[in-house]
Amino acid sequence: MADHLLLSRLDLNLLVSLNALLTERSVTRAAERLHLSQPALSAALARLRTHFGDPILARRGNTYELTPLALRLADHTTTALEAARRVFESQAEWDPAESVREFSIYGSDYGFTTIGRVVSELAAERAPGVHFRFMLHNPAVVEDAANRLRAVDGMVIPHGFLTDLPFVDVWQDEWVAIVATSNDEVGDALSRDQMSHLPWVMNYQSRSAFTSAERQVQQLGIEPDVEVVVESFLAIPHFIAGTSRVGIIHSSLLPLAERAAAVRSVQLPFTPTPIVNALWWHPVHGNDPEHQWMRALFAEAGRIVESGAHA
Repeated sequence: MADHLLLSRLDLNLLVSLNALLTERSVTRAAERLHLSQPALSAALARLRTHFGDPILARRGNTYELTPLALRLADHTTTALEAARRVFESQAEWDPAESVREFSIYGSDYGFTTIGRVVSELAAERAPGVHFRFMLHNPAVVEDAANRLRAVDGMVIPHGFLTDLPFVDVWQDEWVAIVATSNDEVGDALSRDQMSHLPWVMNYQSRSAFTSAERQVQQLGIEPDVEVVVESFLAIPHFIAGTSRVGIIHSSLLPLAERAAAVRSVQLPFTPTPIVNALWWHPVHGNDPEHQWMRALFAEAGRIVESGAHA
């Protein structure tokens, strides 16, 4: 009962003001962002300071800095504001053709240029008012997925990184090695010796960020000479063209890689384990008819990508 009484006394407009203040770190800029007068936002900041017993913004010379509490509030505020927005955007009856909903999806550039592009094309045909926001994930986002997915609609990522969350498998992909078209040392296939002494371009390389193919290379006892690490699958071919470097990418990206840079595919000296890409979401979205429509769209797009028609 006490919690209900506390919530009833809160003004949800303060959440909007708090989010703007935490983002802009300036009363003036936050007021401009919200199209409010500076005195109005100053009044909101005063109420927030009273509520939290904390200054939220602390002056440092001619600028303001977030207090330690404000830094902790930043992620929670974004999540809470997004959740509130979704509550009040919900409709008793929903027609995709009339909707103006925006779906937010975490993923990699690999996922966005394959299934993301197909999903956006299908949506444009059937629900022209629906929009998608594709946001790059990173190790921190993936490790905190159970919380991050409360505020977004989903994450496209292969199995092996997330657990205990609902998902739908969307497509299976293979791994291929690529070298420069000018690389005369490597024929149609890489040898284990070449994998050991040739320089590599890898995507991520840490204990919490890796690809299954890179892990297999290490499990075979091969310690690759990693010359370049890039947090982008699409960038890998550009770092290989004109060099003796080796890289591994998804087969669905190969047509894009060959068009973007002077690279060619070669056979690996082992059979790489295929990956199964899935769309993951938070259980809070389970019964949302709009979200269900979006999930079906991803499943359909996945079949298109798996067939190779996306290329």
